[in-house]
Amino acid sequence: MRGPDGMKILLLAPYPPFPPRGGGALRIYHLLTGLAARHDLTLLTFAPDAGAIAALAPLRDHCRVATVIGPQPRGLARRAISTLASPLPDMALRNASPAFAEALSRLLAAERFDIVQAESIELAGFALQARELASRLVLDEFNAEYLLQRRAALADLRRGLALRPRALAGGLYSLVQWRKLARYERRLLRSFDRVLVVSEGDRAALGRLDGQAVKRLAVVPNGVDTARVRPGAARRTPSAATLVFTGTLDYRPNIDALHWFVGAVLPLVRARRSDARLQIVGRAAGPALRALHDGVAVELVGEVPEVAPYIDGAAAYVVPMRIGGGSRLKLLEALAMEAPVVSTPMGAEGVEGLRDGVHLLIADRPADFAAATLRLLENPALGARLGAAGRAHVAAHYDWRAIVPRLESAYHEDG
Repeated sequence: MRGPDGMKILLLAPYPPFPPRGGGALRIYHLLTGLAARHDLTLLTFAPDAGAIAALAPLRDHCRVATVIGPQPRGLARRAISTLASPLPDMALRNASPAFAEALSRLLAAERFDIVQAESIELAGFALQARELASRLVLDEFNAEYLLQRRAALADLRRGLALRPRALAGGLYSLVQWRKLARYERRLLRSFDRVLVVSEGDRAALGRLDGQAVKRLAVVPNGVDTARVRPGAARRTPSAATLVFTGTLDYRPNIDALHWFVGAVLPLVRARRSDARLQIVGRAAGPALRALHDGVAVELVGEVPEVAPYIDGAAAYVVPMRIGGGSRLKLLEALAMEAPVVSTPMGAEGVEGLRDGVHLLIADRPADFAAATLRLLENPALGARLGAAGRAHVAAHYDWRAIVPRLESAYHEDG
């Protein structure tokens, strides 16, 4: 409902933000509902099918919803050709859709919006259609994408040099994308009135692409609904030796994290605690992760209606990320549930103020990560103390109710 000082906002989404599963959908959903409380909001989103469109019905209580079926899947051959032939990065090509462009044109012709906001770099090209038709263009960057691909390229190329052909191919792909994304993101920084980033680290990374554009960057972090995500919601007694990982399981950084943890860390943990097991919870697991399931040390749970029972039921929540960027919505949710967390430094990146030994345990090398995990398995009192401090930190600094006003302030700042 638009208040007396409300604006007309058009939000462009690359996938349905409801039900809010996965990091990007959670971010879009909470920003959308928070903005809709004070502004006149319209959502234009891709949806894969009629079922997904029907599932968006609850959002119509908050805003107008327009949908386009798609995007069309792009096979590996087509992606390979575009990687070689196009100057644009893969992320700028994956949502090409005349139907979406036409739907956007109709909305822009029907009314003038104060803000047109693209959710993720994937829809930046569409938002630029509104350059002369909206008062302000905003890009919400979920990651500093060139940095993510740079990290992926370096990690894969190091493994490829150890005669691992698949890693070498992935590294070469990421190397090409890294270069293209750096050029593309630099151009976008100059084209949008405001670019939102989720962390100071991402702000610094994008600022390195164009020092003159730094003033257009605004930090609007990821958050968590601490009123809903809270400890004990599942009423389940933690298992003494169960570890849990949650996330979208076709996301490359998550695949890398799980292979590293299962291959390099978990055997060290089980050498001292043979009853230790890892539960992997999330949607879209492919063959690379299904192969990890053995029913003893590793259980691939897959997609579940609610992850809370698994987090509540674990002695430790692991975030073994080695590549990536932005900030971890899954980490914020685990901290909000007072879960005892062990994370790599990169896994905790983007959540400002977290301290090793105060809010969570941070370790990098396999032996250190295993030792930290064992500390949590063997000292529940330590886990409880860390969990309580982690929730207090998240509630004070990362609740969505405090983040949406930061977004509204960013709209009004001069860039």
